[in-house]
Amino acid sequence: MGAEATAGGAAAKRRALVTGGTRGIGAAIAARLVRDGLAVTVTGTRSDGRGPDGTSYLAVDLGDRAAAAAFADAAGGAGYDVLVNNAGINRIAGIADVKPEDFDLVHEVNLRSVFLLCRAVVPGMRQRAYGRIINIASIFAVVSREQRAAYSSSKFGLDGLTAALAAEVARDGILVNSVSPGFVDTDLTRRILGDAGIAELSGRIPIRRLAQPDEIAALVAWLAGPENTYLSGQNVVIDGGFTRV
Repeated sequence: MGAEATAGGAAAKRRALVTGGTRGIGAAIAARLVRDGLAVTVTGTRSDGRGPDGTSYLAVDLGDRAAAAAFADAAGGAGYDVLVNNAGINRIAGIADVKPEDFDLVHEVNLRSVFLLCRAVVPGMRQRAYGRIINIASIFAVVSREQRAAYSSSKFGLDGLTAALAAEVARDGILVNSVSPGFVDTDLTRRILGDAGIAELSGRIPIRRLAQPDEIAALVAWLAGPENTYLSGQNVVIDGGFTRV
């Protein structure tokens, strides 16, 4: 099934929803899917936000439980063929300093909202006997480090959700996978680390550089596209070899 799907004799673009699609990895994914011929909707938290050229934009705070539930209900009727759960937040602190409300917020955005959206779009995908769900996890869903209790637990949980859902819906023509990026060269990364920090981090990655957002997007596009007919239930790590040394 390519970018064009036929229903009732009329050709229609496949529809994709990319959460957190206004910047960084999410924006690169959305832009790539547009180039691949999909009708793409992205989300962000700003009422005046916008996604990459060619996308539609919807504002939603996925950390707000009521707003996330209402958004998922609406998404369930939108006929999405591809769902990319990219929105995520992080709170870095030692275990004694993690505020319970911060722990809960990380899980609301990184895991619970994903559950709600998957739950909402699966019935429509089943009816069409086609769907692709890609959950953007992290290398911290595979390994972890200090001060990542809230983030890693949400991302390990996200990969568990991926595995369970993939087993449940594969017979319905729906493939579900996680993608776990390593360190990615985004504006946010550069603001946090600076040039010296980027250079030091790059030296610890076997490929000796950070990933580019477009490289993550290319993998997601393949998983979401017509060439992927069998890969499901996997956590595909794209980290330049970082977690293998």
